[in-house]
Amino acid sequence: MTVERALRGAPPHRLLDSLRVDLARRFAVLSADLLLLDYGLTSLRPVEPVQAPDGMRHVAVGSGPAGRALSTQQPYLFGGDGPTATAYLPVTVRGERYGVLVVVLPSDLATPAATEELADIAETLGHALRVADRHTDLYRRTRRANALSVPAEMQWGVLPGQACTGPEFDLHAYWEPSYTSGGHLLDWCATEDGLTLVVANGTGPDAPSALVSSLALNAIRNARRAGLDLVGQATLTDQALYGQHRGERSLSALLLSFAGATGEVLVVDAGSPTVWRGRGAAVERIDLERQLPLGMFEDTVYVTQRLHVLPGDRLVFVACDRGEAPPDGGDTDLDRSVRRAIEGARRTDCADAPRAVVRALREEAPGGLPDDVLVLCLDWHGREPAGPRADADGDRGGLSGPSAV
Repeated sequence: MTVERALRGAPPHRLLDSLRVDLARRFAVLSADLLLLDYGLTSLRPVEPVQAPDGMRHVAVGSGPAGRALSTQQPYLFGGDGPTATAYLPVTVRGERYGVLVVVLPSDLATPAATEELADIAETLGHALRVADRHTDLYRRTRRANALSVPAEMQWGVLPGQACTGPEFDLHAYWEPSYTSGGHLLDWCATEDGLTLVVANGTGPDAPSALVSSLALNAIRNARRAGLDLVGQATLTDQALYGQHRGERSLSALLLSFAGATGEVLVVDAGSPTVWRGRGAAVERIDLERQLPLGMFEDTVYVTQRLHVLPGDRLVFVACDRGEAPPDGGDTDLDRSVRRAIEGARRTDCADAPRAVVRALREEAPGGLPDDVLVLCLDWHGREPAGPRADADGDRGGLSGPSAV
């Protein structure tokens, strides 16, 4: 494909220039500009230099045709009554929304077939941006509506992103404040067998907290890539943190492994963030047997628990200092606020749900939320079964208790 070859051969900071040349040749495009989603998911910001004659400006998310294309994830053709039409094309890679490509072309060439082809080109651009982002600061600089703190820079540098989708699931995350946070940990790995997911509470917005999270994240990845199971990943990370900080710094984390074929989930709860499940109209907190946080003591022994998710289930993870379960397992005021926030976002698309939950919690949580909060939403679709499958434990939604793997 011509576009793919052109983008592969372009310098990382000249992707848009290369694309403009190709689009002008193939579609007589008059201008092409790229709006990137900022770190806080509040605005779409133009990559300079802007080609549009009216001087493309940043726009608020959810407003105008660019916001419509981003929120619906569908190409949007605007105008066409005059000599030109403008196509707004979502730039998304494996569920992660990068922004919108804005293309102005002659009206007589703005056909449905051309719009569909331009949408494919926008997706190709997204993949090229993901690679180029490792070799230039241009796109990360564009995404900043404000300056990042050093801990936030560290966090954005090590986390895998804010979204990932696959046949069995949609996963989207949002943390606030996006520009000064630094302690939250989030990671995932999708394989043929399913999904491995890690969520951890931040220990504060300072650089030491970001260093703790960075050490923990790399230890988890090292163990996972070495083929260790969840217990092995928790154990190696626990040892790495304790070896460095001798118990003075620990991390409350939740490690999960989802089987794509069955929906069975293995869980290691190391003093974890809270997890809630939406099933149908019901929203309930999943009570796990909490074990010691990672790095608190030497040679901690971790065990797994089991639960199941069903197609249509939504899991919402809330990581913040005040998100811990009360000692007696009762329902705190914050728990009620979290439940109401999740219920209010139940019909919201997975991509928009985490921010909607955070916004609702900011408005109504008793005493307010801590400065740092991470909300992750996982919509489970499951996998089409090859044939009839018996329910082995008779309770597809409940815990089957802790057990060593």
